[in-house]
Amino acid sequence: MNISMILVPIDFSDCALNSLKFAIEAAEDNDSSIVLLHVINSAEVKRIAEYTKTPIDHVTERLKNQAMQMFRRFLKPVEHTSRITDTIVSCGPPFQEIAIKAREIQADMVIMGGYGSRGKGQIDEIFFGSTVEKVIRLLPCPVLCVPVDWPEEDI
Repeated sequence: MNISMILVPIDFSDCALNSLKFAIEAAEDNDSSIVLLHVINSAEVKRIAEYTKTPIDHVTERLKNQAMQMFRRFLKPVEHTSRITDTIVSCGPPFQEIAIKAREIQADMVIMGGYGSRGKGQIDEIFFGSTVEKVIRLLPCPVLCVPVDWPEEDI
């Protein structure tokens, strides 16, 4: 299988950091490019806008700016970032946005963390499935799930 483009969804969690480190190794081994994606959950944007009585587009823009700043901090300790060709911030249901962007950039593989910044065991995950499970169902390309406690020496 030829892997030239890897999409790595990032929620700035430890698990996302592990998945990025794994993706960098995979990119080095396959001479691939990496695109990072952070998805702002549109449901959260709506709740914030309603609570603060701020227009949704203003909340979205503020959260996108914060995400770009978080990307800079998140990438500081990471080595070998030369394989990262783009960082994208989008807004929508996370699993849908990941699937849409993977198709748009023609990703050959998606490498993502097994647990997001919200952790594991949430009620919606129990009843509706995790973001990873939903992404796997939507994409024709391989989706590699890296657990939060993946030993770094194995990465």
